[in-house]
Parts: sequence; structure tokens; C-alpha cells
Amino acid sequence: MSFIYFIVIGAIAGWLAGKIMQGGGFGLLMNMVLGIIGGVVGGWLFSFLGFSTDGGILGSLVTAVVGAVLILYVGRLIKK
Repeated sequence: MSFIYFIVIGAIAGWLAGKIMQGGGFGLLMNMVLGIIGGVVGGWLFSFLGFSTDGGILGSLVTAVVGAVLILYVGRLIKK
């Protein structure tokens, strides 16, 4: 069940990050990849800053979206 949970949260987080960063999304597969990697980056960032992300689905979603937005932001900086 946790694998499906990661995929669903990843897909939603990637889609939200694309909307926040005005990218419009990257398709279902890339949104999932971006959201899952964003969850790892967001989890690392939040733990580094001393925040707890034990908020269940909402906490996981916020963490993944923040991480995915950060990845998109850095990607756009490098692309320019």
C-alpha cells in the first residue's frame, strides 16, 4: 500500500509544482518522478531546518510539493 501512496502523492505533488511554477505539468510519469524526488528533497530540507513532517497525507503532500518546486526552481536557474 505504501508504494501506491508514494506514487499518488508524487503525481499530485509534481502536478501542483508544475502549476505553481507556471510549467503546466510534464505528463503523468514525469509528474510522479518529480513529486517522488521532490518528497525526498523536501524531507531532507525540512529535517535540515528542524521541521517535522509527520502530518500524514497532507504533510507528505506539502513536503513533496516544496521539494518539487525547489527542484524546478534550481532547474530553471541552471537552464538560463
